[in-house]
Amino acid sequence: MAETASPPIPRTPLSRPIMAGVVTALVGFTSSFAVVLTGLAAVGASHAQAASGLLALSLTMGVACIVLAWRYRMPITAAWSTPGAALLAASGAAGAGAIEGGWPAAVGAFLIVAALILLTALVPQLGALIAAIPPSIAQAMLAGVLLPLCLAPITGLAKNPWGVIPVVLTWLVFARLAPRWAVPLAFLAATVVIVIGIATGGAHVDPAALLPRVELTMPTFTVGSLVGIALPLFIVTMASQNVPGVAVMRSFGYEVPWRPAMLVTGLGSALGAPAGGHAINLAAISAALAAAPDAEPDPKRRWIAGVSTGVSYLVLGGCSAAFAALVVLAPAAVIPAVAGLALFGAFGSAVQQAIDDPGERTPAVVTFLVAASGMAFWGVSAAFWALLAGLLVRGALHLGRR
Repeated sequence: MAETASPPIPRTPLSRPIMAGVVTALVGFTSSFAVVLTGLAAVGASHAQAASGLLALSLTMGVACIVLAWRYRMPITAAWSTPGAALLAASGAAGAGAIEGGWPAAVGAFLIVAALILLTALVPQLGALIAAIPPSIAQAMLAGVLLPLCLAPITGLAKNPWGVIPVVLTWLVFARLAPRWAVPLAFLAATVVIVIGIATGGAHVDPAALLPRVELTMPTFTVGSLVGIALPLFIVTMASQNVPGVAVMRSFGYEVPWRPAMLVTGLGSALGAPAGGHAINLAAISAALAAAPDAEPDPKRRWIAGVSTGVSYLVLGGCSAAFAALVVLAPAAVIPAVAGLALFGAFGSAVQQAIDDPGERTPAVVTFLVAASGMAFWGVSAAFWALLAGLLVRGALHLGRR
């Protein structure tokens, strides 16, 4: 019996995958740029240095999208490490003094992370070592880091109810009607609140501050930044971004070339680090926006959405200083509320994966509590101590078991 031929895939206008890429970049950028700025400021960056970091991240991940999508004809997209930015925010919660060496040491940690990502491409054993960390421990550490940030919308209601309530209500309405746009539209509501505050308060905006500018920093390397920032940032970026990013692409029928992807994102991270970029990686959550059939029915043409995403990130990078200026001019608690809302999904996913296995629940709970405590000893952040505590408890509980 002759096989029935599959129906031809309808040819759609080129504008469809192009618009899918634009939407991917807009959602990815506006959903989490506030988290990035918060994280960079927490580890000692000035306003100009944080804006420079946002610019560097936008440009490097834009180029990474274009290179990977064009070269491999897949809708591969890159993103900044949102969980990594949240980790920075938690690491610097006690102020710049909690980070040994301040901002230059943080930049040094960013360079170490870039080197580790490159090593992951060149030395397969390093990737295997990261994979050996139990997912429950890694996700519990991430959940503990995210918890204080996710509380910001709640605590903000008490600090500045008239500024935060419109943001939260906007997010809630669109979380029901259009979940993809809930956080970007919450940021739009925050922008309206900020503009009203500027108009009524008479704040002055320097036009020069709206122009993008690179601020280079000479890195320094300290043990505290290596252990307290670089290692947890690398683990979070790999476990919460790169590995899930590969899985998301595989679910749509694409096998991401691991080594080239790590080389491109590692080089991008290294180039962006002196300008303040903490790390870029494979997109995970936003990857589906460019790789799904909604972007383009023909899987062989979806790479166009990946290139469009990269070009859109380059354009958004030109607006990075304006976005950073909005954060500076925002009333109290408004931007932290937006950042917290942007992390709700990541927090829920991390908690679920942390406690999913009953046999791993106790070590995961210990990891979560230590990370959420925010304690820092000898200039080393809570994220490292949480990882260490979880592994020690797990080792003790599993001692002698097969």
